[in-house]
Amino acid sequence: MKNKALKRLIYGLLIILVSLPFFSFSLSINSSKDTVTGNGYKIKTIIVDAGHGVRPSGAVGHYSPGASGSYSFERNVTLAIALKLQVELEKQLTGVKVVLTRSTEEDVAWQKRADIANANKGDLFISIHCNSLADRTIREVIGHKHHKPIYKTVEVPNRSGKGVLILVYGFHRTKEEEKAIKENLIEDDSEMNTDPDPNDPASMILMNEYKRKYRKQSIHLAELINNEFVQTDGRPSEGIREQGVLVLCHSAMPAVLVETGYINNPDDEAYLNSEKGQDEIVASIVRALENYKNEVESVSQPQ
Repeated sequence: MKNKALKRLIYGLLIILVSLPFFSFSLSINSSKDTVTGNGYKIKTIIVDAGHGVRPSGAVGHYSPGASGSYSFERNVTLAIALKLQVELEKQLTGVKVVLTRSTEEDVAWQKRADIANANKGDLFISIHCNSLADRTIREVIGHKHHKPIYKTVEVPNRSGKGVLILVYGFHRTKEEEKAIKENLIEDDSEMNTDPDPNDPASMILMNEYKRKYRKQSIHLAELINNEFVQTDGRPSEGIREQGVLVLCHSAMPAVLVETGYINNPDDEAYLNSEKGQDEIVASIVRALENYKNEVESVSQPQ
């Protein structure tokens, strides 16, 4: 970076970032005025992502239909929960706008989902999914020959999975995350439209601080959501895992993926398709987001 004024701004931002443990904000730089949104930060936009969908007619590229149960499909359950979550979040969290990555049955490409989140300057990204286990391969005896068993390999459904799982993005997609952060946070400056210069300490320190903050916030939000599922709803949980989910690491904001249950488990499928189950899932996520919002906004208030 050759711009001295920009460097001074970056060093100033580092001080602010280090001093606010939960703080997340958008940075805007232009040639006429340097602007930093700091004290009094509010969560204004939450992105709700309904996983999967029906492949659009004529679409090219990778689309995933999602998991299925004995009578229902993940894409329908996630959309139903996402629509309810939008209504309840805007009702319960004053001043918060909720943007859906899809509001119809049609699927949206993974990268486009992240693009929607970044274009709307989301403060949080919540992706709704249903889990499923692959069939198990077993060998069964189908007869005997010369007093020796004859085996056949068959696939049988594995319905043993039950409960929730929360995912956060993994470290192995760091470069993709850096690109998304820079595109979302820094505008109107040609020097900042390439990858961070590894020879510029200020640039790399700032980028690493954003990554650290977003990861810390993502894990904390995941913990709050998981606690609500377990402690309030009594749901079994597999906890929080790190996974290289494209839509999470390409969204330049704290982001979590919520596996709301195993749709190929009969009990979970019934719960996921019931009004009671969907309402409980939505209420738990809303409570967690409300707690998170109160935390980050109280931290960023001027002293």
